[in-house]
Amino acid sequence: MLADLSPLIAATAQWLTRAYPASGGALAAALCEAQARQAVTVATRLRYPTRMDAALVGMAGPGGSQRLDWITGADAGGSEDPDGGAWRTWVDEVVASWAACLLIDPELAGLAVAALAEGGRTTGGPAEFRRLLTPGADDRRAAALLRHPDLLAPVAELHQEPLLHRLGPGRALIA
Repeated sequence: MLADLSPLIAATAQWLTRAYPASGGALAAALCEAQARQAVTVATRLRYPTRMDAALVGMAGPGGSQRLDWITGADAGGSEDPDGGAWRTWVDEVVASWAACLLIDPELAGLAVAALAEGGRTTGGPAEFRRLLTPGADDRRAAALLRHPDLLAPVAELHQEPLLHRLGPGRALIA
């Protein structure tokens, strides 16, 4: 299933790292990207838990980044993209929102990874998502913007309720 959704995961992680870029050089960018990709992977597996779900989003498309770009003020221009930003059509707004929730709330990220493990949708468990669940000091420095609660709040709040419902009704909202 993951291979079917790899364009969605790649595009949504790319959107997150462009909207909330790493601070530092190439290593920081790689650490930031790893955290974004892990959060997006967890969110994608929660959002599209079955092969049918993956097939449907593959046919219909995820929706694109237009609303996310507008909310964050992210540059939607294709000046730095050789393809003019066509990858943005594969960005999934709900997945980006859920990933933002996971990046700013470690407890919620732990619940999400545990839910995947319970459902048999992950093989590595917490080790597979180490940078998301227990980021080191270098990870935190690299992804200072990507994990900043105030900066991610507008994106996280878009679809936070369905994520909280999926992981357990009655969970308190992210402050």
